[in-house]
Amino acid sequence: MASYIRGTVILMAAVFLSKLFGFIYRIQFMRIAGEEAVGIYMTAYPAFIFFLSLVQLGVPIAIAKVIAELDAKGQSAKIPSVMKSATFITILTATVFIPVSILFVPYLAGTLLSNPASASALYAGIAIVPIAAVGGLIRGYFQGIARIEETAWSQIIEQLFRIMLITWFLPVILSPDSTAMNAAYAMVITLFAEAASVIYLFFKYKQQKRRSPISNEKVQNYPFEPILAVALPSSGSRLFGTFTWFLEPIIFLRALSLSGITAVAATSLYGIISGVLIPLLLFPAFIPYALSVVLVPAVSGAVASTNKKKLQERIHLALRLSALTGTFAAAVFFVHGQALAEKLFHITEGGSYMSLLAPIFFFYYIQSPLYSILQATGDAKAGMMNSVYGGIAKLGVMFILASQPGLQETGAVLAIGFGVLITSFLHIATLRKNKATATGFSMFALPYAAFIITAIARPIFIPIGDFGLFTECAITSLFLLAILILTGQVKRKDFLLFKKLLKIH
Repeated sequence: MASYIRGTVILMAAVFLSKLFGFIYRIQFMRIAGEEAVGIYMTAYPAFIFFLSLVQLGVPIAIAKVIAELDAKGQSAKIPSVMKSATFITILTATVFIPVSILFVPYLAGTLLSNPASASALYAGIAIVPIAAVGGLIRGYFQGIARIEETAWSQIIEQLFRIMLITWFLPVILSPDSTAMNAAYAMVITLFAEAASVIYLFFKYKQQKRRSPISNEKVQNYPFEPILAVALPSSGSRLFGTFTWFLEPIIFLRALSLSGITAVAATSLYGIISGVLIPLLLFPAFIPYALSVVLVPAVSGAVASTNKKKLQERIHLALRLSALTGTFAAAVFFVHGQALAEKLFHITEGGSYMSLLAPIFFFYYIQSPLYSILQATGDAKAGMMNSVYGGIAKLGVMFILASQPGLQETGAVLAIGFGVLITSFLHIATLRKNKATATGFSMFALPYAAFIITAIARPIFIPIGDFGLFTECAITSLFLLAILILTGQVKRKDFLLFKKLLKIH
């Protein structure tokens, strides 16, 4: 348990820094390049992630799970052969899918996105794919052997490079007459940052291999079947998730054009929603993200060792922390979200959607840990189908609502939230069927009730606007904390656990 907690705390700290740096990057990008360039970048970015998912095919998650199980069974000598087999699979998928992606770009930019100028950003995105695929393999290896520090530092390095390049390099090459080229330059900056991260990971991977004990036992090539048995269901979910994200800007732009909004205005709106509002909502998600990364090997190890107590302890801690994080995020962004978006990003429209999305995105905070638990406990296929249903619901509702002249972008925002709710509730229902996890709805319902009480009572007891914005956010957080303590959802032993976490070295 100590190594699990230590790894989680280290990754939380690193992902917090990574998200903070990423946040600074987005602020700089919006202020330097403008809303339209951000919009083009954000319509191209989902395509890059989808192409990357095709190449990775769920192999990094499979590596983490397989290596964790081998480590738990004392079969570490097989780990190098796992990496060789995983690398072969990735080279094969890259050989097939990267050329197809390149050929697909003109149709995607010109027809589906109705913006031929976005092709430059899409080509730059494809150039990142092989670099990111190599990084994914090495991250999976480190997660499998419970070495979280390397993954954490790689994320920090990537974001630092992005901030430096967007701050000092982009203004030098910025084209005042071409927002499309500015979006492409931003994608090239992402390429350089990813390359720096992967170079660091590769160096640490070589170091770790030299430290590992050398076995005289001859190890055969690790079979593809155990890797693919985890990778394919995982990739099915990830592929569908990234495919729906890939379709999201296409449907968003087409639906808004039907409702009477121009392509340029729709692109800018999409940039604000996906490049400002949602990242702001998910800024505190470093806690559930860290938990979801650590959960796959941690829970897989507990399942492999048939330790039911350890299994439940890890699952309950992860879900409880995720739910409490989501509660604080929902309360702060519901009450102060619009003011935060306008102050930080200098946007003039769209900030009001924060109060609409905040109550829904509580459930996004528990979604990734839930899916990681389903993967580690052998329910990856059910988790994949849950994501499929949520993705289909989101796209269908988005097209119907956003194309209505009376709803337009409000309908698109509602559809994004609807997809989050469907997937999260299905994950909870699936996990409840597994009696070994002893998981129910109450650990999510009670924190959500505390958020509702805070949203109603905070403006009544302490009027909003008497203090500075960040002081107001702190007051709302303390108000919620008091409610959580009074209702017994945060206890004295939680503070003692937090103190214990800080002492772990």
